[in-house]
Amino acid sequence: MSHLSLRPATPADIPLILSLVRELAEYERLAHEAVGTAADLEAALFGARPAAEVVIAECDGQAAGFALFFVSFSTFLCKPGLYLEDLYVRPEFRGRGIGHRLMAHLAALAVERGYGRFEWSVLDWNAPAIAFYRRLGARPMDEWTVQRVDGQALHALAAQAGG
Repeated sequence: MSHLSLRPATPADIPLILSLVRELAEYERLAHEAVGTAADLEAALFGARPAAEVVIAECDGQAAGFALFFVSFSTFLCKPGLYLEDLYVRPEFRGRGIGHRLMAHLAALAVERGYGRFEWSVLDWNAPAIAFYRRLGARPMDEWTVQRVDGQALHALAAQAGG
């Protein structure tokens, strides 16, 4: 029987987290978008104003996966929420309940912190992940469509700020 533990990431985990992010990007067919550096990640997680947190899952002392999340906010609830940006379990560790443990851990954090919701996005082609989330009790927000401005469009919009 294997031993599973969850722990908050430390600055020493930056190379591991970056490696897991790149593995996830490869799985999601988005490796070309994974351009962040170790310095970027360290500043985002452990800098003066941390933007996100990471939980590392270890199975028998080996890195098995991670969850990266940050605080969102609901104006309707007037409460913060927990937004899961990335959940990833390495293929050789799948089927052992690690993803479920990570999700339950994040739900418990949200409850403990008094948050009003726990949300995330999933690629519409990722049927195994969608089925997993349904088993957890998640419901799709079909009436909402994610919007994004990035890259050149972000800079062009910012240039219109004036002032």
